[in-house]
Amino acid sequence: MPSPFPGMDPFLESQEWEDFHTRFNTVISDQLSPRVEPRYIVRVERRVYVESPTDEPPKFGRVDVAVLQPAGAVGAAATATEAATMLEPFECELPMPQEHREAYLVIRLRETMEVVTVLETLSPANKRAGGDGRQEYLEKRETVLQSQAHLVELDLLRVGLRLPTVTPLPPADYYAIVSRRRRRPKAAVYAWRLRDPLPTIPIPLKTGDPDVPLDLQAAFSTVYERARYQLSLNYADELRPPLSEADSEWCRRLLESAG
Repeated sequence: MPSPFPGMDPFLESQEWEDFHTRFNTVISDQLSPRVEPRYIVRVERRVYVESPTDEPPKFGRVDVAVLQPAGAVGAAATATEAATMLEPFECELPMPQEHREAYLVIRLRETMEVVTVLETLSPANKRAGGDGRQEYLEKRETVLQSQAHLVELDLLRVGLRLPTVTPLPPADYYAIVSRRRRRPKAAVYAWRLRDPLPTIPIPLKTGDPDVPLDLQAAFSTVYERARYQLSLNYADELRPPLSEADSEWCRRLLESAG
């Protein structure tokens, strides 16, 4: 069963993003591989990092109240005090660092294994202000931008901070940025709204080789139907971040008509 939305499904963000992210990279790889063979190979690679559960540094301070016991005040008095102050504990959870594994695509020249193009689909952690995942991604981004490889970035999430750019991005819900190594610092930005289908974007290769078209809508539709997300997504749930009033009404009518 296809998605009820003409393009990106906003309910995936908070309900099925981790599964979608992995499947989406795999389907894009399947799309690109036969179009670039035998000169190039496409591989799904992963980076691993540990993200702290909170951005606040540990706080240390002095004790506000100290109880001093005079020398020799032991025995029955101490035992009575201990008994009077015993409490039944309750259970709580402590914040623990979490390991994250993020998939991304790399196109390599088959003969030398040179990295030609890096394709990143952003995750919520990459867009979280002050988070380790964002810092990790921005450092990786800077490394690629200073290399000889092209960089393609897909932001299919409405939540979180957008990628930093010198030129302000046009108003939109979703973006694709194609940074060709010979045109830097210039980059091509593809922007579209929730109501629009996902576009087809060019994937650059080595100089002299034509771009490969990547149909993002076809990739999305393939993932949605293979994963059967209609069985797991709760379309009655509240969207985060919330939609505008006009888009919220459009979304309501769309879901009603889809049954």
